[in-house]
Amino acid sequence: MDIKRKVGDIVNKIKSDKDFSENFKRNPAAAIETVVGVNLPEDQVNAMIAGIQAKLTTDKAGELIGSFKKMF
Repeated sequence: MDIKRKVGDIVNKIKSDKDFSENFKRNPAAAIETVVGVNLPEDQVNAMIAGIQAKLTTDKAGELIGSFKKMF
């Protein structure tokens, strides 16, 4: 399984699917497993959660910087 690709897929799903986004906020492990399709070991799920949260934070920061650039 390509973890980086799965993280990207999940990030895109969070951004495009409000219901999935809410599910991820309530229970990230269960949301990830619905996309991956298998029950993953806890350490892998925790690593994916951390990667997804980091990617979402980075994307939001990039969007903020882009909006500030448009102001000037």
